[in-house]
Amino acid sequence: MSILRRGRSICVLGFLLAGGVGIISSTQTWLTVQRADAGEPLAVAGADIVPLLAPLSLAVLALGAVLAMTGLVLRHVFAALGAGAAVVLILGTVPLIAAPPQSAVTAAVTDATGLAGEQAIGEIVARIEPSPWPSVALVCWIVLLAASVLTVVSARRWKTGGRRYRTASASHVHTAGPLDPVDSWDELSHGDDPTDRPR
Repeated sequence: MSILRRGRSICVLGFLLAGGVGIISSTQTWLTVQRADAGEPLAVAGADIVPLLAPLSLAVLALGAVLAMTGLVLRHVFAALGAGAAVVLILGTVPLIAAPPQSAVTAAVTDATGLAGEQAIGEIVARIEPSPWPSVALVCWIVLLAASVLTVVSARRWKTGGRRYRTASASHVHTAGPLDPVDSWDELSHGDDPTDRPR
């Protein structure tokens, strides 16, 4: 089955994956500051480096949760919002992977040491070491961007949402062909067994 025919499931999973990983990563250590004054290394969480990480990830997760149930116009609106969030998060994450700038940890170092000013903090920071989390997050943002583009391309092929609000007789009309995971979940939610259908 082509990607376009499976577009709804792939797009929903892409949004949910990116949002879920983003929320989890926001509480994890993204950068570790090794101090020149022989003090304890300072772990800096993702949310402290990229302030929009947690709220945007939560928004993406919410978009993914309702994407399959929306009409054509909202699918395109949600795709645009998802793509915008992906671009913002990519731009905020890429600089942290290879050579994280001192500005990324300035606030954390100030909170830990009480020092302020670029020169004073530069004397404290010996080096900044990135953890795997920025790379993991970047992959998820790319997946989100791809899912947003796929939503626009495949949205017209999705089955009409709102199955649970149809009449009881209509809800029992099945179409031939392979089961879509989202359709199967919808059928289970109103008491139908999607595996118990004529072959």
